[in-house]
Amino acid sequence: MPITLESHQDIAVLRIDHGGGNTLDTDSCRELVLRLEEAEQARAVVLTGTGRVFSAGVDLKRIDDGGASYVAQFLPLLSDALLAVFGSPRPVVAALNGHAIAGGAVLAAACDHRVLGGGTIGVTELLVGVPFPLAALEILRCAYGTAPLPSLTYSGETRGGEDALAAGLVDELAPPEEVLERALAVAARLGELPAEAFAHTKAQIRQPFHERIAEYRHAADPEVERLWQAPAALAAVKSYVDRVLR
Repeated sequence: MPITLESHQDIAVLRIDHGGGNTLDTDSCRELVLRLEEAEQARAVVLTGTGRVFSAGVDLKRIDDGGASYVAQFLPLLSDALLAVFGSPRPVVAALNGHAIAGGAVLAAACDHRVLGGGTIGVTELLVGVPFPLAALEILRCAYGTAPLPSLTYSGETRGGEDALAAGLVDELAPPEEVLERALAVAARLGELPAEAFAHTKAQIRQPFHERIAEYRHAADPEVERLWQAPAALAAVKSYVDRVLR
């Protein structure tokens, strides 16, 4: 299974375990939604990765292999997975055991608290030549505000350690060997808050972003899909895969 579910007392730990980069594809996106549903009785959730990578983002090999038809299938599932994390009524804490890149960084942004234990974090989509689905952009806006979005997205820069903390991309740092333990402690603290009051407050905070996604996603995402399916974008993905991933 690309996403495993573990129980630490009454905290659910969802672990991405999907290939070398813990990437997001149709399988892992579906699994993430299912595992969150299975964890609905937990007081809080910790989301982490396997090895030295939290998530390297979208599985570009699958994009290269599947082409335009795979893109059409994948992008809605990606948005659904991101929104499942973002919309969870329970506290969700990201234990960033390693790199959180592109879609992996958006997945971290969808959480309520981010603990960085190692690696770097940043959104690199434009460097590959593809735009953000609306849900991803609104999640970034909620986590980091509107003003930082241009520099965050246009540059494709990734940051680690104190630089990531100073930029507000993560909430705290922990030694790599202690990142899960620290995330569990944060999750336990947030999970002790009255569940209904926490869920309502979280929904209030995120309501404007959910409303924008609901109102504009049907119009915005087809254009995103078109741009991902464009010959130039698929050629850029292929070039990156051939140079870096094959």
